[in-house]
Amino acid sequence: MIVWRPFPFGERPTSRIASDVARELIIRRILVVDDDLQTRLAMGVWLKRCGFRVAMTDSGANGLAALTDAAFDLMIVEVSMPNMRGFKSIRVFHSHAPTVPLIAISGYASSAFETDDPACFRMALSLGATRCLRKPFQPATLLGVIDECLSEAESRRRHAATLASVESAAGGRHRMPH
Repeated sequence: MIVWRPFPFGERPTSRIASDVARELIIRRILVVDDDLQTRLAMGVWLKRCGFRVAMTDSGANGLAALTDAAFDLMIVEVSMPNMRGFKSIRVFHSHAPTVPLIAISGYASSAFETDDPACFRMALSLGATRCLRKPFQPATLLGVIDECLSEAESRRRHAATLASVESAAGGRHRMPH
């Protein structure tokens, strides 16, 4: 069951099943940080239609302030913004929220940030990006990447909870030798 997307794009539940669906939903919060107004608004509108709670900021500083004020399940961060150019944005946002998946996006050819370029992709991943997208991208592509990121994060969260539960039950007495 996909828990992060309440309803398929463009669909709403009937009132008969709405209460059952509502009990199972976890509405995911996404932070969108992009200095381009049109891109930011388009992503915000589309993600809200898909059932996400979305916070949008226009700069790295405002995005970091939003991270301080609220918890997010995923970040979408533009690589090339004023006062935070290149891979610096990935590094800074990842260091402020290391467990939150980060999708790095860029639309500038001069930024040397090409998703098809394996060296740039490896660099983005090494600095904390979970995935990378080159603008322009289709909404369905973004939704697919969001699905992957949230599914992986949920799997890691469950794994960590299971390990903590096992260790707690064992009381730390039965540790495996190194």
